[in-house]
Order: sequence, then C-alpha cells, then structure tokens
Amino acid sequence: MASIKTTLCGIELDNPVIPASGTFGFGYEFAELYDINILGTFSFKGTTKDPRFGNPTPRIAECTAGMINSVGLQNPGVDKVISAELPELRKVFGKKVMANVSGFSVDDYAYTCEKLDACDEVGWLEVNVSCPNVHGGGMSFGTSPEAAAQVTKAVKAVTKKPVIIKLSPNVTDIAAIASACEQAGADGISLINTLLGMRINLNFKKPVIYNKMGGFSGPAVFPVAVRMVYQVFEAVSIPVVGLGGISCAEDVIEMMLAGACAVEVGTANLIDPFACKKIIEALPAAMDKYGIKNLEDIIGGAHNG
Repeated sequence: MASIKTTLCGIELDNPVIPASGTFGFGYEFAELYDINILGTFSFKGTTKDPRFGNPTPRIAECTAGMINSVGLQNPGVDKVISAELPELRKVFGKKVMANVSGFSVDDYAYTCEKLDACDEVGWLEVNVSCPNVHGGGMSFGTSPEAAAQVTKAVKAVTKKPVIIKLSPNVTDIAAIASACEQAGADGISLINTLLGMRINLNFKKPVIYNKMGGFSGPAVFPVAVRMVYQVFEAVSIPVVGLGGISCAEDVIEMMLAGACAVEVGTANLIDPFACKKIIEALPAAMDKYGIKNLEDIIGGAHNG
C-alpha cells in the first residue's frame, strides 16, 4: 500500500497536506464539516502581537484562475489566540498545529513567537515575512536577505520549536533570501506567499480593492510556486514547504518533485471547504498512477534528471 506519510522539521505527518494560514481560520469551523484530524496539520490564522481589525472593505476580488485579497491580517491578537482560540481547537484537533506569525517590527515577531512557543498545541512556528497586504511590516522584511535574517535570528533566540520562514515571491532572488534565513538559523522555508496583484472596476474606473493592490493567489500562480520551490530546494539544506495554487493530488506530487516535503493548500479551501480532504483521499490513487510507493522518496526527484 502506498505511504503518504512525510516528515516536517523532525515531526512526522500522516500526509503532506496542510491548509494554509488565512484560509482555515483556527480550524474548529471546518471541524463542523469533517474530521480535521485527517490533515497532516494546518497553519492557523496569521497572528500578531496586538489585535487587528484588518483593512477596509472591499478586500476580496475574483480573478481568472484565482483571487486577490487584502484582508490585512485581521486577528484577535496573540493573547486572545492563546486564551480563547487554542482551547477551542484542542477540542477538535489532536495533532500539533502550525502557528503563523506576522509582525511590524523585529521585536513584534519575537514577542509573539515566544508566547506561542510556550503552547503545547503548537508544533511549528511559521514566521510570515511576506504579507503584501499591510503597511510597515509583513513583506518589507521578506524582500531583502538581511531583513529576513534579522527576523529569523530574533525569533530563534526566544524559541525552541522549529521555525519556518514564509517567503514572498515579490523579489528578484528568492534563493538568496532563503539561504540567508538558513544561515540565520531557520529550520525550514515555506513559499510562496501571494503575488502582488490588482483589478480595476470598468464601471467605476477605479481599483476593485480599497487598498488598490492585494495578494494574488489561486491556480494561476502554481507554475511560479513550483519554480521557486525548485530554486530554493537547490539553495538550502533545510526542509521546504511548497504552496501556491495547489488544488489537486497531482499538484501535491509535482510540488514534492520540485523539492517540497509538505504542501499548503490555500485558495482551494475558500472555493471548496472539503478541498484538503478530497486531495488527501485522492493521493494514493494518484501515486499508483505514477508508480510512486512512498511520497518521501520523491522529494526533490525532479532535480535528478
């Protein structure tokens, strides 16, 4: 029987499928639809030091083969996440969860990560230095090797759990930034976050999104994500999590051949809340189709030719 298990930063996963931050809330909403314990794990809603209402509306726009969002990291703040959200999650999810963290300064990142590092429910810290939807933080830390390394060092100094740095595709040299994070102590890299996109309303002749621009995601970005995962796999020796436009079991296999040891599924969850469940259930048949017995055996397989 085909094995769909994999390992992420030393922690074994039943399968490589991880709902991406911002598309799965804190999990318990989806637990009303199906048993979310079938997931490898999931990355919960991006969390900041202080509560955030997010950006003004409208902040979602549909696109061909994707969507643009400018939600702006709406969340209740780390203290409320720890006191209210994680206890609710514990009732429906028995595995370690991935904590997604954003900040507006290096100190913000360190403060929030240190708090979440102390939570038993948290298995990994996914540090988002790549959000294009906020000003004065987010992506500004992920567009240079030096800034990304600075955040990585600060977080590693106050945490013991694996730290995965989430990178932006809106850069010229993704491999250099990933390498800088590895040298600063990162335990893993996840990529890609959203591309910067825009839509204009023809009737009103102005941008659809209040913020004018937002993060473009969905199937249209998949080839970009595969390319960047491929490049980063060759540049670092730490695990890579691939995300960006994944919507079926074949996409999972392709991303793992590029070098990912696990994948995150984002926009597909917003289209179909059962997307991750369907992908997991379809994986064994897809593996049989391509003669794959063990998913871990194919990680980086496209680099062997």
